[in-house]
Amino acid sequence: MKKIKGFYFPRGVHVPGRKASANKPIEDCPTPELVSLSMSMALGKPATPVVAVGDKVKVGQVIGTADGMISGNVHSSVSGEVLAISSHPNGTGGVETYVDVKNDGLYETDYMPPVPNAGREELIKRALDAGIVGMGGAGFPTADKLAPRTPVDTLVINGAECEPYLTCDHRLMVEHTDEIVRGARYFEKALGRTNIVIGLESNKPDAIEAFEKYDDVKVVELKKQYPMGGEKQLIYCTTKRKVPIGKLPADAGCDVQNVATCYAMCEAVELGKPLIERVMTVAGNGVHEPKNLRVRFGTPLIAVVTQCGGVEEGVVKLISGGPMMGFAMVGLSSPTKKTTGGLLLLTADETDEERVTHCLSCGKCADVCPMKLMPMNTVFYTKAGDYEGAAKMGGVMNCIECGACAYVCPAKQPIVQNIRLAKAELRKRMVK
Repeated sequence: MKKIKGFYFPRGVHVPGRKASANKPIEDCPTPELVSLSMSMALGKPATPVVAVGDKVKVGQVIGTADGMISGNVHSSVSGEVLAISSHPNGTGGVETYVDVKNDGLYETDYMPPVPNAGREELIKRALDAGIVGMGGAGFPTADKLAPRTPVDTLVINGAECEPYLTCDHRLMVEHTDEIVRGARYFEKALGRTNIVIGLESNKPDAIEAFEKYDDVKVVELKKQYPMGGEKQLIYCTTKRKVPIGKLPADAGCDVQNVATCYAMCEAVELGKPLIERVMTVAGNGVHEPKNLRVRFGTPLIAVVTQCGGVEEGVVKLISGGPMMGFAMVGLSSPTKKTTGGLLLLTADETDEERVTHCLSCGKCADVCPMKLMPMNTVFYTKAGDYEGAAKMGGVMNCIECGACAYVCPAKQPIVQNIRLAKAELRKRMVK
């Protein structure tokens, strides 16, 4: 379907693209002799291990089952023997449970039977059984998104990839266009008859052209603007519908799925293949050769970097994900998982290491906030330990953590870190 121009959303920021790997075809990353599979690969409760030390497992076999509604199954990405089940720190300061599997190199599979003609309920179950989660970064279980509380009439496919450096979705759209469209059609069937809309930023003309040949897909060319990939921003720019504060996309009649999630759904339905690998971008001046790699989950990040020629001198920061919404890493020993869309090795000329100063009360953070919040208030109340004040005066629970506020802050305040702390504390109190 011929492309149309998308709408413009107010606020946000314009960041350098730095898409050096945009023309790098997807490569397969060799899998090491040992993979460590986290049980925390989806937003929500960690999966519960269902294997024991000494068990033999196959590729695609369930090794962790979803624990509750907001959770996701975890499958082995290799065949071999379970060597250990233990909890230890991850690369971002938390603690997770891991199942370590010794790779026997045989890659014997234990996939589910294909279900290409499945109905709505069977498609939702397949997404659940395959452990599919949102692969744009949040990791929300896809099966839950396919059962919205209110009816939807529009399926919005997120092909914006507005984060600097990251190009894994771009390459997937160029190289696997048809699989993404077929996956979107399975989502459409699971949701009931809907319209399929895909939003792509204008800096991806080859991907835009690739989707224009499909009559049932409305292609919307979006302005290069950050955070265009945010759900609420994407919905508005592709449909001009507004998601009310505190509401979900379904409340605006929309369901949003990432292109990588569509690809995973296609493989789950047509091949019976669970989500055991993903395409990720390795970039930054601190890596010898930026690449887009297809990596099995549980692969240590050091093995991923080795496939890119190794680490260059002068690396000052490691980031899992993109520079705006990603998390700083303490090293390269951590394993990849479903939400690992990128690994950045940044040098001093790519980072801002200026000293943090006191808030200047300039209001720039509020000026660029796409959610029209008051980030400076969140920081003020969070530092004082008044998390309810951060919610009331800063609207912190409605923040999408895009990082636009921190990007423009002249005082270099750690705004996003304060936001995440306030959210975590407020969630603890909700649970209590």
